[in-house]
Amino acid sequence: MTQPTQPSRSPSPQPPSRPAEPHKLGELLRTPGYLKTLVFCGLIGIPVSLAAFWFLAGIQKLESLVWTDLPHALGHDTPPWWWPLPLLLISGICVGQIVTRFPGAGGHIPASGLHAGGLGAAALPGVVLAAAFSLPLGATLGPEAPLIALGGGLAIALRHLTGTPETPMSTALLGAAGAAAAVATIFGNPLIGAVLLMEVVGVGGPQLFAVMLPALLSSGIGSLVFTGFGRWTGLGTGDLKLKAGPQFPRLDVGDVGWSILIAVALAAGVHLIQYGGRLTAVHVARRPLTLTVLCALAAGVCAAAYALGTGRSPADVASSGQATLGELAGDPHAWGVGALIAVLLCKGAAFSLCLGSLRGGPIFPSLFLGAAAGVLCSPLPGLGIGAGLAAGMAAATVSALRLPVSSVVLVVLVLGSTEMIPVAILSAVVAFVTAELLPPGPPVPPVSRPAQPAAPAPAPAP
Repeated sequence: MTQPTQPSRSPSPQPPSRPAEPHKLGELLRTPGYLKTLVFCGLIGIPVSLAAFWFLAGIQKLESLVWTDLPHALGHDTPPWWWPLPLLLISGICVGQIVTRFPGAGGHIPASGLHAGGLGAAALPGVVLAAAFSLPLGATLGPEAPLIALGGGLAIALRHLTGTPETPMSTALLGAAGAAAAVATIFGNPLIGAVLLMEVVGVGGPQLFAVMLPALLSSGIGSLVFTGFGRWTGLGTGDLKLKAGPQFPRLDVGDVGWSILIAVALAAGVHLIQYGGRLTAVHVARRPLTLTVLCALAAGVCAAAYALGTGRSPADVASSGQATLGELAGDPHAWGVGALIAVLLCKGAAFSLCLGSLRGGPIFPSLFLGAAAGVLCSPLPGLGIGAGLAAGMAAATVSALRLPVSSVVLVVLVLGSTEMIPVAILSAVVAFVTAELLPPGPPVPPVSRPAQPAAPAPAPAP
């Protein structure tokens, strides 16, 4: 005889549970150790910013002495064509000695990209010296990577002031905070320092980029459509602008179409430069002294060849491009087609050589190469100077850094206007996807770390 089935009881309603992530964040913010580290990260910006200021001021003073004062003292209005050859020879000799003799090998190899500040205090003298013998003497690199290493290293070196234990989390927090404070000084904007370090550290991993790219692309296209309807209908919706910045021509269909093609071409070109830099780094790691000197001298040959062929200053090639970028954007018509093609080829080759041998960062050379390509393409039908600059700089920078949000923010910061944001976003996303789909280059050898003291041998048992 079958037993009667018991009626099933419906589960009683449960109170809504608090989401896990906000709960974890609240617990973290109540932790005394985290709050102490947070306050310290705020205070560490003071000494880091002072150190970054004097570092950049010293680099700029040395560069002015080498490229302006000394040529004038020798009777030259501008540096002669052969000027970068002895300078980069000296640079290669000195950096080669630092790489082989100093702890930390003078910092990260530029071909490996930007890294969060994680070098110890013992590596900081080598970082500063390698940058001082690279950047003012004509390396086609920028100061941002040494600044990140300097800021992160100082923050970690002062860890003992917090009284917190040495853990991977505290090291990452202090390194990122110090690096952000330092790198913000070169851009004159604290926002870009925070955004850049968030992407460099890789918070969220590949999933973050998988979500970020569609959002960036959708917002860029949405902005284009929104702007187009406002232009076609003559209606307005209001905005948050407080004052007018530099005026750029309105975007049109030609700007959008050409920006996609420019992005694909520049992604392939910058990828080729980085591939060459990675190959250079692999070979230099086998014979660092000799090949560092040869690569630096070859970069000087690129600058000398450019000066001979165009009659312009070799500093257009033998520099980070920070100062020359302002000249190019301010008066693009002063550069002929031949000079633009020559600077793209010669600076690209020198950039590739310096990426694998000397010490510095990839941001400013990438910005300059993108700007030069944008100005070169600006006479194309339907493409203006503003859209060409935005598309070129965004595509080249994101291809070199693989940091899409930081690249767009950088371009907006450099242009000083938000009018070209849609083109910058579209170009950055297309270039990022193109660069990621290209075959990666060889892995860059890691730099040597400071030697750790050997543990004392145990006493023999009686």
